[in-house]
Amino acid sequence: MLAGKIALVTGASRGVGRAIALRLAEEGADVIINYLRKGKAAREVAAAIEAMGRRVRVVKANVSDPADIQRLVDEARDFGGLDIVVSNAASGVMEPVLAITEKHWQHTLNTNARAFLTLVQKSVPLLTARGGGAIVALSSSGARRVADGYALVGTSKAALESLVRYAAVELAPRGIVVNAVSPGLIDTDAAHFLPNADELLAQVHAATPAGRLVTVEDVADVVAFLCSPRAKMIVGQTIILDGGYDLIYR
Repeated sequence: MLAGKIALVTGASRGVGRAIALRLAEEGADVIINYLRKGKAAREVAAAIEAMGRRVRVVKANVSDPADIQRLVDEARDFGGLDIVVSNAASGVMEPVLAITEKHWQHTLNTNARAFLTLVQKSVPLLTARGGGAIVALSSSGARRVADGYALVGTSKAALESLVRYAAVELAPRGIVVNAVSPGLIDTDAAHFLPNADELLAQVHAATPAGRLVTVEDVADVVAFLCSPRAKMIVGQTIILDGGYDLIYR
């Protein structure tokens, strides 16, 4: 489905990003893996992709730094261009509203929202040169729901989803499809930064109509679909992927 395509996945050394990179490779894409700290893990993902017969490049870059994003896109140009961009890398400070500082704000918004904007701006010439493509951002339910200590991350994800809509409308005439995926709670390393993580995971599992938590593979499947020609008329949407959890009034 994605044979001959070139994909860039930020934050691809573990968790959701790793699953997405592997899934895109399984679908036939060559993949540029971005990481910041987990170099060994990123190289392991690269080895798995190479074993599929795909080309792969590993690039260390901090997406909160516009200069690093420019370098990442330059690497993509050298690799052959871009057809798919997945903005997955995220970070944030877990604090209540009254404890948020300017430094907290800048770090979280720069990593989760401004990085997407910069990545879009820098990537569009490469996508256009190859006839269009797909951009997918990873959001979270905190963009629309309240969780303890999640105010700043949730705000950054709400900003991200808004940027997705605006970018989608501007870029659709160029053949570039932009969407977001908002997964439910997933049992990853990131989830365990939440207060009372184990209790929360158990509660969400019990309350999910589908009978289980969302997995990283579920997310990767949806992202791969949004990057495929079959999703070309899905424009500017945030796909909620939570097994029905968000539908229940509580």
